[in-house]
Amino acid sequence: MIQTIGEIVAQDYRTAQVFKDHKIDFCCRGNRSLEEVAEKNNLNIDTLSAELKAVSNQNNGDNIDFKSWPLDLLVDYIEKKHHRYVEQQNTILKQYLEKLCKVHGEKHPELFEISQLFNASAGELAMHMKKEELVLFPFVRKMVEAKQSGQDLTAPHFGSVENPINTMMAEHDNEGVRFRTIAELSNDYTPPADACSTYKVTYALLQEFEEDLHRHIHLENNILFMKARELEKQLTPLT
Repeated sequence: MIQTIGEIVAQDYRTAQVFKDHKIDFCCRGNRSLEEVAEKNNLNIDTLSAELKAVSNQNNGDNIDFKSWPLDLLVDYIEKKHHRYVEQQNTILKQYLEKLCKVHGEKHPELFEISQLFNASAGELAMHMKKEELVLFPFVRKMVEAKQSGQDLTAPHFGSVENPINTMMAEHDNEGVRFRTIAELSNDYTPPADACSTYKVTYALLQEFEEDLHRHIHLENNILFMKARELEKQLTPLT
């Protein structure tokens, strides 16, 4: 069976850096094979495979095996680490970007588009996370409880876990596109020569935000959602 790049990263998150270095989207578009992305990006498949193997062979102790985590623990982790991070950084970054537009916008008009894109992302992510916290994550916890207790599962109002998952994945794709545009407009978060300290800090925070979002989406698309689908198939829902 051909392994997808999302599955490769799910097995060892350290490999994500290799894909990042080659500007390969492993989170929103993690369903592609290594051969497919190598051909698409004009990369030598043997060289790419060797880079991935070299990273996986490093014993630096910083790779967490999220695939082995119980699903209820994983949703708790995503909510407490990634959702809270987004909520905190949204406010900070919107303020910084507004300030940059006022001070540097005339000379760097791309800041207005970056600010507009980030504000749109902040609003969409807030609604997205709320849907996860109120709909999808509670159902995942109910499935785990049903599996542990051996009881039947009450069918959810949305029919199957596949339905909210499909919605979440489509919204992930939208954010992936949005942040690729932000990265392009900011020259991969490289401040211009005349950048002040606030300018540099803002770009650094934007890059950090994108990296956290990639990990956040990866945990959901390539691990949580796949395991939630598998768990639902093991349970008998009550209609």
